[in-house]
Amino acid sequence: MANIRDVASRAGVSVSSVSNVLNGRTDQMRQETLVRIENAMLELNYHPNRAAQQLKTGHAKMIGLLVPSIVNPSFAALAREVDLAAKNNHGYRVLLGNTYREEDEEQAFLTDLMSHGVRGVIVVSSSIEKSHFSEAAENGLVMVNYDGSSVTDAESNQILYDSVSMDNRQAGRIAAQYLIDQGCREIAFVTETTRTISRCHKIEGFLALAAEKGMKTHARVIEGKATKAYGDTEMVELGNQLAATISELPLKPDGIVAINDVLAIGLIAGLRSKGIRVPEDISIVGIDNISLSGLITPALTSVAPPLADMATIMVERLISRLNSPHINAEEFLFTPTLVVRDSVIKRPG
Repeated sequence: MANIRDVASRAGVSVSSVSNVLNGRTDQMRQETLVRIENAMLELNYHPNRAAQQLKTGHAKMIGLLVPSIVNPSFAALAREVDLAAKNNHGYRVLLGNTYREEDEEQAFLTDLMSHGVRGVIVVSSSIEKSHFSEAAENGLVMVNYDGSSVTDAESNQILYDSVSMDNRQAGRIAAQYLIDQGCREIAFVTETTRTISRCHKIEGFLALAAEKGMKTHARVIEGKATKAYGDTEMVELGNQLAATISELPLKPDGIVAINDVLAIGLIAGLRSKGIRVPEDISIVGIDNISLSGLITPALTSVAPPLADMATIMVERLISRLNSPHINAEEFLFTPTLVVRDSVIKRPG
């Protein structure tokens, strides 16, 4: 069985050069050298000893990704972008955990990561302020918080974890602005009742924009309660249920912003079953811009986060802080954009 010295000999380089490739340190390496080393590994069918690497470095060349549920396509899209950024840019693998925003599941996953030598994790949680996260950090787990608020130390006022998010207030504003620009005069924000930080910010942006446009009394929030907290796995069903609620309102909205695209898709289907047309009767804007949004009828207009850029910075920050623990955590806020499709119609007047 080939070892690292065999690879170095075949490629005509030092053992340390091969080690640099195995550990993702190729920034200063000539492309020709990198290709020779990679070809030598292929020719010799060389596979690095991951256990030995972990013993040497103190951690596995893996990061964790903790999400509420992969059933939600927005989290599936996030997982894909994180996986690509970790693998292609740094040679890291990603361990995925579904936690359903349940504290016990989150805590168990953090414990499993540490026991397998994984020392970095990207967290999507309803609240990263919970004690099991701070305890994991005290035990050496480096975290990046996705789509949540930054957490600061009470004494030093320093940010504890990197925070990466779309500007959710701006997302709410963009969606409301577009509906108003297209002539909507009774607008609503439709959401699951249970609040996360990002949901609150989207609603705040929506209502603030409506107030600025003189439509404070013509903008409302319509809520529905999922059977499980936060409703991450049942947004389609919830959208369908809320369509029934909206169909019975004496004053129906002519423009709706949905908390995410999955709920919007359920809403469109539910409204159709009630004889309400989208966009002719009610225009709808989603948030997240999942791949399915362009495939339904009508194709869904949506506010899109720059997901690939966000995933890249999350992985880079995580690995940088693993390699250099003294680096201070930071907050990164990304600007969303509107993707216009067919679910909003221009109204007269």
